Amino acid sequence: MRRVVVVGASAAGLAAAETLRREGYEGTLSLIGDEPYAPYDRPPLSKQILSGEWSHERLPLRPYADLDALGLDLRLGAAATGLDTTDRAVLLADGSRVAYDGLIVATGVRPRRLPGDGAQHVLRTVDDALALRDRLGPGRRLVVVGAGFLGAEAAAVASGLGARVTLIEPAPVPLAHAVGGAVGQVLSRAHLEHGVDLRTGAAVAEVTEQGVRLADGELVEADDVLVAVGSHPNTEWLADSGLTVGDGLVCDEYSAAGPGVYGAGDVARWHNPLFGVEMRIEHRTHAAEQGMAAARNLLRPEAAKPFAPVPYFWSDQYDMRIQAYGYLRGHDEVAIVAGELAQRRFIAAYRTGDRVTGVLAVGMPPGEIRQWRRSVAAGAPWDEAVPAQAAEVA
Repeated sequence: MRRVVVVGASAAGLAAAETLRREGYEGTLSLIGDEPYAPYDRPPLSKQILSGEWSHERLPLRPYADLDALGLDLRLGAAATGLDTTDRAVLLADGSRVAYDGLIVATGVRPRRLPGDGAQHVLRTVDDALALRDRLGPGRRLVVVGAGFLGAEAAAVASGLGARVTLIEPAPVPLAHAVGGAVGQVLSRAHLEHGVDLRTGAAVAEVTEQGVRLADGELVEADDVLVAVGSHPNTEWLADSGLTVGDGLVCDEYSAAGPGVYGAGDVARWHNPLFGVEMRIEHRTHAAEQGMAAARNLLRPEAAKPFAPVPYFWSDQYDMRIQAYGYLRGHDEVAIVAGELAQRRFIAAYRTGDRVTGVLAVGMPPGEIRQWRRSVAAGAPWDEAVPAQAAEVA
């Protein structure tokens, strides 16, 4: 294999490139990114960058000297517009073609937007974060649409900066689809205690020049609106490639999407054999792990290993550190196995079928939740892993 191309210059793409070199690949290695910046970290955008705690100069994932040492054909500010799988070439917006023998697709996602003619902030790039940061301050009115991790983190930061924050969420509680009602209520109380006007069960019809108009007709006025209602996988450039696309680039358990083509990170929907379901995970740790796995399998397909991780995510909101392992969506039961919900210091275990499939902790030492990670990784039977006296919650 003489030419490998990695499309997507963020955490997954960089991890793939570094792994290829570390595993002994000495051929031409192209890393292509649509932003003009070297690979940088995204989780701090809604936390340290938005709050002003960090300068954007702290974001790069590696110093330029480390990138130079990889011997990359580094192409930044170069958007991929098409893929020719017959002649094995990536088409770029400037009309050029980059040939490949092996390809890793790590093009990530872009934010969804809402209808309306009003200005909408999103939080995906460093430019997005800096633009919103410049607008925040005491007395400023910010409406955040979507109380997922991104929206909740931004609401917490803006509230801490003195802004008047309204957080709008169509579900009954934040993150209801993942964490369940009882844990969602804990997150709700944290917002309310910090002065955020949390409106659950409310849908936004459009963003206007004055703020947002709800489905019931009410206008919630704002100086700025942040939309955090999910994402679209960046797969349009693959439309005529012959690869399967469906809410992401569809990959098998090895992260393979087609002959010589692998997917990694937010854009990849792959079969996780540990849980027996297809997943598309948008978390920083996962992106790097799948980038490494895809690179190894691309380099040595005869010794390919299934990518079967226990997904991990974390979130900082107010004084809460939230950590979770596993696959919480579609769970059948939640039980508190340590601590107390009321104190915002607890561990919740999640059951799907008869197995422990996830665990979430708020305000607990990392070592305690890692013990439960082992249960998730082993697919431990619920009746054996969870104490009989554990409190079941909704």
